[in-house]
Amino acid sequence: MKDHLEAKDHYEALNYLYDFIEKDKRSTISEVFIRSIQSLIVRETDKQEAGKYRNGNVIITGSSHTPPDSSEIPALMEDLIKWIKNNEKKFHHIELSAIIHHKLVFIHPFFDGNGRTARLVMNLILMQKGYPIAMILKNDRKRYYDALDKADKGEYLPFINFIAQSVERSLNIYLKILLPQNKKKENYFPLSIISKKTPYSEKYLNLLARSGKLEAYKEKRNWLTSMEAVEQYIKNRMRRRKLSDK
Repeated sequence: MKDHLEAKDHYEALNYLYDFIEKDKRSTISEVFIRSIQSLIVRETDKQEAGKYRNGNVIITGSSHTPPDSSEIPALMEDLIKWIKNNEKKFHHIELSAIIHHKLVFIHPFFDGNGRTARLVMNLILMQKGYPIAMILKNDRKRYYDALDKADKGEYLPFINFIAQSVERSLNIYLKILLPQNKKKENYFPLSIISKKTPYSEKYLNLLARSGKLEAYKEKRNWLTSMEAVEQYIKNRMRRRKLSDK
C-alpha cells in the first residue's frame, strides 16, 4: 500500500514540475520550491512532516555518511540556494543538476523523501534546458549509491558521469520512439561505415551524435546515422558560418 501511495505522490510531484516549467522556464530553484516538492512526495505517507525540515537527527542505513545536525539545516539550505545562484552559469546543465542532487542528499533536510526530492530537483534543471527526465533504474541503484559516496568525499566525476549516462539513456529512448522504423532500417548505418563516405572521422561523428547535433540513434552500443543526416549537418554548419560572417 505504501508503494502505491508513494507512486501516486511522485506522479503528482512530477506534474507539479511540468506546471512549474510551463509557467516560466527561467524560474530558479528556491527553498519554497524544494519544500513544495517534498510535501507532494510524502503527502499520503507522512502528512505531519510534509514540507517541513527535520527537527531531529537521522542515520542513513547502509551509508557511511552522517547527515548534518538538524539545527544546521536552515543555514545549509540557505547556503545551497546561494550556491545555485552563484554557480548556475559556471557548469554544464548536466553537471549542475548532478552536483545539486548530491548537495541536497548530503544535507538530508527532511525525515523522508530526500532522494526522491533530489532526483526531481535534478530533473527540473534538465527539463528546463530541454532534456528528458533522467531515469535511474533499479539495476543501477548500487552504482548510484557508490557514486554518491564518492561525491561525499569530494570526488564528483563518477556521479556526474552516472547522471550523464542516465540522461543519454533517456534520449536514446526518445529517439527510438520519434524516428520512424522504416527510416532506421533503410537509411541508417553504423558511424564506422558512414565515416568512410564523409569528411568526418567516426570519433567526430560520435561526438556530434552524443551532443544532439547530428540526427542519430543508439542501438545497443553503436550509434547509427544516415548520409542525409550528415549532409543536413553540413548545410546547417555552412549556414551558421555565413550568418557569423555578416
